[in-house]
Amino acid sequence: MVIRKNLKKKFALISVYDKKKLNYLCTNLRNYNYNFISSGSTGENIRKMGFKCTDISKITKSKEMFDGRVKTINPLIYSSLLYIRNNSAHIKQFLSLKIPEIDIVVVNLYPFEKYFKKNKNKNIIEMIDIGGPSLLRASGKNFQDVTPIMKIEDYPNLIRNLKKNNGMTDIAFRKKMANKVFKETSKYDRIISSWLDVYKK
Repeated sequence: MVIRKNLKKKFALISVYDKKKLNYLCTNLRNYNYNFISSGSTGENIRKMGFKCTDISKITKSKEMFDGRVKTINPLIYSSLLYIRNNSAHIKQFLSLKIPEIDIVVVNLYPFEKYFKKNKNKNIIEMIDIGGPSLLRASGKNFQDVTPIMKIEDYPNLIRNLKKNNGMTDIAFRKKMANKVFKETSKYDRIISSWLDVYKK
């Protein structure tokens, strides 16, 4: 008797400002048969490293707009992140969309704090990340099924957890990463708020 493995396609959405260890991440994710979704410079880097990568705009049918200010904010992406995998009504709605089911979200944010400390008022407003925190918070909310990764230091932890669980992550790890997401995005927002308190045009 032949035992068939789970043949469901696995997808990781990767959108990172800091590209350190991106090759390490992608190489190891491919070892566990993950397919990549990305946009902008992250997608370009992934393809330059020799990996196939689907652009978010191909899924959403919507081009990046306003110099990249709008690229990941789209209901199709958030449908993939937020639908409840064991809810029959959700499953039916999701399947009708004919889009990839995203299992892992890897995002690190624009370095707002770095610019804030240097007091670069001219450029700092473009370092307020909107799409990144939104992706992380959505995947963090749905940690029952989706794995959010925010810190480069957690790439090895992710790979170890995948190895431990035959290419999937376990609920304890997903919950731990979700906890980190909400703590770190809260801190990020407080730093932005502090800047706005003293900002002078």
